[in-house]
Amino acid sequence: MGYEVKRKEELGPDTKLLDIYAPSVARHIRSGQFVILRVDEKGERIPVTPIDWDSQEGTISVVIKEIGVSTRKLGALDVGEEVRDLVGPLGNPGEVKLFGNVCVVGGGVGIPVAYERAKVLKEAGNNVTAIIGARSADLLLYEEQVKSVADHFHLVTDDGSKGRKAFVTDALRSLLESGEKYGLVYAAGPGIMLKAVSETTRPYNIRTVVSLNSLMIDGTGMCGGCRVTVGGETKFTCIHGPEFDAHLVDFKEWLSRLNAYVPEERQIISEYARVRT
Repeated sequence: MGYEVKRKEELGPDTKLLDIYAPSVARHIRSGQFVILRVDEKGERIPVTPIDWDSQEGTISVVIKEIGVSTRKLGALDVGEEVRDLVGPLGNPGEVKLFGNVCVVGGGVGIPVAYERAKVLKEAGNNVTAIIGARSADLLLYEEQVKSVADHFHLVTDDGSKGRKAFVTDALRSLLESGEKYGLVYAAGPGIMLKAVSETTRPYNIRTVVSLNSLMIDGTGMCGGCRVTVGGETKFTCIHGPEFDAHLVDFKEWLSRLNAYVPEERQIISEYARVRT
């Protein structure tokens, strides 16, 4: 039995929103948890953080950036077609409570994830500052959705094509230097951005939580593929995370593991492109 794609929307270059019918997951998932998808028998297992779910309709919403072969196959599915395997919810729910003032930072394809967290933190009574950014304006996602739940909104692009020409950490640093106080900073996005956010908040001793998008296989802690050192101890992103105290994460090690298979991925993508043409 597969998991049917109920809705599909193109959000930007190589970026798709899919509503997938997975009623059991939709009933039980909580903010911060994730699922693992497999498009077909030979597909990789892809960890994805749902950005919305509807227990009545039985659907979960995921945003896919078509980078590797498996994500390209997933993005190519049409409404009515099925994902072969879907397991979840996996991982631990995020900490959602009244912190007071919070800052949520989202970069690239992590913006929809940041939006989901900003939304539930707002519902919990927090005053939400949101910072989102991308390399350029055409790569920005969920701008209006983030605006709708943020008390204070900041938008940046690397090239200045929209908003302030800056990185998200520049905007965050400006706020901190101006005297803004936060009970929590939460970040979702590219690995190097998460590291930069951590280093930006460290001197201020602000509780900072990052959602790690580690490479995974089984998602149950048995394979060890997603291990990360946190506070000097070995943790597994799939069962101990996916969210961790950013100031305790060994980002050098984690980023090295995250990029371990880049040459192989490029070769497979090249071969896939030749077959497709």
